[in-house]
Amino acid sequence: MSDDVMWIAGVDLAAESKRTALAIMAWTPAGARLEQLRLNVDDTEIVRAAAGVTKIGVDCALGWPDEFVAFVASHSNLAQPQTADGGMEWRRTLAFRETDRFVREKVGRWPLSVSTDRLGLTAMRCAGLLGRLAAHGLQVDRSGREGIVVEVYPGATLRQWDWDIRGYRTDPEVRRLLVQRIESEAPWLEIRPHQELMVDSPDAFDAVIAALSARAAAVGQYSSPPPQHKARAEREGWIALPDCSLGSLRSPRS
Repeated sequence: MSDDVMWIAGVDLAAESKRTALAIMAWTPAGARLEQLRLNVDDTEIVRAAAGVTKIGVDCALGWPDEFVAFVASHSNLAQPQTADGGMEWRRTLAFRETDRFVREKVGRWPLSVSTDRLGLTAMRCAGLLGRLAAHGLQVDRSGREGIVVEVYPGATLRQWDWDIRGYRTDPEVRRLLVQRIESEAPWLEIRPHQELMVDSPDAFDAVIAALSARAAAVGQYSSPPPQHKARAEREGWIALPDCSLGSLRSPRS
């Protein structure tokens, strides 16, 4: 591969291969091109893609809240006094990670809870995928600061860009308008061969946004974990939320 090309991948992960989408982009100083966009991708294909890129963005929680992990361990030990609070505020500490709270402050919406929502099934698959990536010799850092993998959240990325995304997961016409906006704001990004798949499939569309989010992480144009949350992010994961516009991804700031 040319030294002038940065390869970036994005994955919209589902609990099974069905509805899992993979996008692979090539970035050069002149622009970027969506080289591949595939549906129904298994872990083997994802690992193979990850081995050839600078960064791969995975749309799934990479870990569980510290408080949830501690609660489950404590709750399973019947010899230990059970001190669960059970109230709403206490439950919220178990439901959301530090990065979830950060994202809510930024975009005004809670991400899905990895411990109380069906996302947990996908996260179980993701845990296996992270293990496969590591076994393949790739560095995995759940905080996204180092290594090949970064956690992304396409919906939050689009809200961070202040795009109107109401109904985009269910309405192809909304996705068509968003594809047109991508072409307008990033004319240097060639997506045309895969345009219709992005319109037809919300999973394919999100895989492309995941790749764009991963590009932001790869070039340092995102909100990384603050020092006080670094250790927690390494356990829980950290959502790479771009702190730049789509257009800025072509030429990273120095």
